[in-house]
Amino acid sequence: MNASMRAAVLHGAKDIRIGAHPRPELSPGMVLLHTSRVGICGSDLHYYEHGYCAAFVPDRPFVLGHELTGEVAAVADGIDAVRVGQRVTVNPARSCGFCAYCKAGRSNLCRHVIMLGSASTRPPTDGALAEFVAVRADQCHALTAEVDDGLGAMIEPFAVALHAVKRAGVVSGKRVLVTGGGTIGLLVATVARTFGATPVAVSDIVAARRSKAIEFGADVALDPAADDLHDTMRELTGEGFDVVFEASGSPVALRGAFDLVRRGGTIVQIGTLGTADIPIPANQVMVNEINFIGSMRYGDVFDEAIRLVTSGRVDLHPFITGVFALDDCAEALRCAADKSRALKIQVQLER
Repeated sequence: MNASMRAAVLHGAKDIRIGAHPRPELSPGMVLLHTSRVGICGSDLHYYEHGYCAAFVPDRPFVLGHELTGEVAAVADGIDAVRVGQRVTVNPARSCGFCAYCKAGRSNLCRHVIMLGSASTRPPTDGALAEFVAVRADQCHALTAEVDDGLGAMIEPFAVALHAVKRAGVVSGKRVLVTGGGTIGLLVATVARTFGATPVAVSDIVAARRSKAIEFGADVALDPAADDLHDTMRELTGEGFDVVFEASGSPVALRGAFDLVRRGGTIVQIGTLGTADIPIPANQVMVNEINFIGSMRYGDVFDEAIRLVTSGRVDLHPFITGVFALDDCAEALRCAADKSRALKIQVQLER
């Protein structure tokens, strides 16, 4: 193989360049993947729009992208869990495997995670918007023929939603609200419906996203700025929703969740709220015994997510609203930023 490859490299805010980039080396325990399809995530957009994401400021140009399907191009000596030519999706968060969290089955809380396409490490860790990407063998999850490249690249955001719903416990028969009608919010609503929640409501300030929520099977779409929001909530639920999934990352939406959840209900925080402290009504949490739960990435649900997609229980194709070539990566990022039209934008790499 050549020592270089084609990649989309972020050099700064709104400065992404397609060109030659060093091909990753195959280290012990690692697998080299020939990338097929890559989804664009909200964190990718933050890096592109601002040159950084929350507290993560890159100290050199790097490759974005962590939602992917790839084909195994090479494996290090002693690797037999995956084989050359196999199609896989990837858990992009490489935990250490040795800390107390990893040993307790909570690798998503590992403090030593190395994340693809992220400036959380110094130097930043290159991601998947490139011809090749290197990952540890245990990050790979085999795909069946029923899961095409587009669906394979959807498994990572779907796993975020699946983990969040599982964090809430049993949702069958529960009244559920999802605040935020972006990709993750709609995926959460889809998982909740699949697991038996009823009714499932989605709220968003963008009218187009409310329409999309109904199209994707939500029972109700709510405007969080409407004067009659709480009247509508009472008509739907009586005292309030059993579970509220906060997927917008909006402090206003989070504060509103405490007024929309019933006494003894649960709020699951999924959306990233930035680095500033956000006030919450602690006395209300105490008096109403509200369960306020965080949900970080995915836990260990990738194989379960793949089975749900393979079985046809969940159809992720409608979430893919655009596919671009690597050369058009900047346009793909601009399209992904259009909240009125885009859900999941993906980049197809040539084989």
